[in-house]
Amino acid sequence: MNDLPNPRQLARDPEAFEAFYRAHVGEVQRFIARRVDDPQVAADLTADVFVAVIERASTYRQERGSTLAWVFGIARNVVSERGRTRARQLKLASRIRGRALLDEDALLRIEERLDAESDARRVFAAMADIPDADRELLELVALDGLEPDDVAAHLNIEPGTARVRLHRARRRLTAAMAADQLIP
Repeated sequence: MNDLPNPRQLARDPEAFEAFYRAHVGEVQRFIARRVDDPQVAADLTADVFVAVIERASTYRQERGSTLAWVFGIARNVVSERGRTRARQLKLASRIRGRALLDEDALLRIEERLDAESDARRVFAAMADIPDADRELLELVALDGLEPDDVAAHLNIEPGTARVRLHRARRRLTAAMAADQLIP
């Protein structure tokens, strides 16, 4: 195998790549066959390895080991990435399957809960246009039930400033809700 091209040539020389491919494809296929049992997946992974070889040809360093070790390192990375991708797909499929476990009564309860909270979601959407500091003040007073003076201390602002900002936030919220026809 001493007459094989240097892997650094593979990205720019199709003949060099063909010789390299023919010399190493069997070893790569055996490497992959030890790790997967689906022939289609094995064929895809083999192709992916040689695409990665072309893409990473410039990273080859002879002093770091044999060409085959370099190719196997790439193959290991390709197989590992496929495994991670497959794990993410299985996790997603599991989440989707979990939805099938809900019976009609459970779905009905969830829909009722979502309907009951629809006004609150519209209020939160209307609050999105209020500046962050004023929105935080409004939430702490209106939703969490704190007194404006307590919120002022929490936010490290003067109580008078808190009351002015609270008034301004309520006015903006009322205008936004009226624009969205949430209030008459």
